This record gives sequence, C-alpha cells and structure tokens, in this order.
Amino acid sequence: MTAPRRYVLDCNVFTEAARRYYAFDLVPSFWQALVTHAKNGRLESTDRVKDEIDRGNDPLKEWANSVFHPWFISTNQTDVIQAYGQLMVWADEQRQFDRAAKAEFSREDNADAWVVAYAKAKGRVVVTHEMPNPEVRKRIPIPNVCEAFAVEYVDTFQMLRDLGARLG
Repeated sequence: MTAPRRYVLDCNVFTEAARRYYAFDLVPSFWQALVTHAKNGRLESTDRVKDEIDRGNDPLKEWANSVFHPWFISTNQTDVIQAYGQLMVWADEQRQFDRAAKAEFSREDNADAWVVAYAKAKGRVVVTHEMPNPEVRKRIPIPNVCEAFAVEYVDTFQMLRDLGARLG
C-alpha cells in the first residue's frame, strides 16, 4: 500500500481562495478543511509563503497567524537548502527565461522556488494555481520547475478531491 500523498501549498492557494471563491465569510468549511488535513499530516506550507501572506493586512493574514501558523514549516533545513540551490542553478542555465525572470525567481523573498525546493526535498506534491507554459520568457512558472525536477503538482481543486474533502 502506498503512503498517502502529502501536499505543500503555494501562496496563491491561500490568496485566491481568500479573495475570490472561498472567502472566509462565504465558505468557512474550506478553511476548516485545510486545518483538518494539516492536523492529519496531509498538507502544510512554508515559512516563505507565510512571509508573503504577512505582507498583506487582511483576514488571510489574521487567519494565517492565529490559526494555520503551526503548518508553515521552516525552509531552513539542509535538504531544502540543497534542493533550492539545485533550482537556482537550473533556472540560471535556462535560456528560455529572460534575465528579469531569473532575478525574480531567485529573490530571497519570493516563495515560489522555496515551495518547489521543499516539495523536492520532502517528497511533497505542490499545490498551485499556476499553469505550465513552455513558451513563457518573462517569469518562471512553478509547474515548469516542477516538471524539470519531477515534482508532482496539482491545483487546489484536485488536492481537495484527492483528500476527499467536502465543502458545504
């Protein structure tokens, strides 16, 4: 029997849900499902994602700091840092992406590379709303990086299906 899939959430999973389709006042069951599955060890995010959330001043920041904070895991781990270094080398070697895209991807305060590095190091599935784009030059999409490193990725809706979550 294979172990259940474990997920690491990109910042856009939180921000798009909070600002659009799973607003706290409309679908509180989504937010409770995240906590329930985090408590069960099935999902988490990273400290770098929390840093991005903390730049806002909204209900998402409040929820992240008061409710979900235990599941924003530190990226300051040897295996994650090593994976991050591999991602940085890979990105720098890609001719497809322009210099600005590489600079953005490698910014210390950009959580994207850290999310993929964490997933690679820990054997997690990345959850993101980004789509792969083989033609893009001006940014480095998370799915492109995942594909280069054989890291699985899904969107929020697939994760919810995989977890058997029911909102309502």
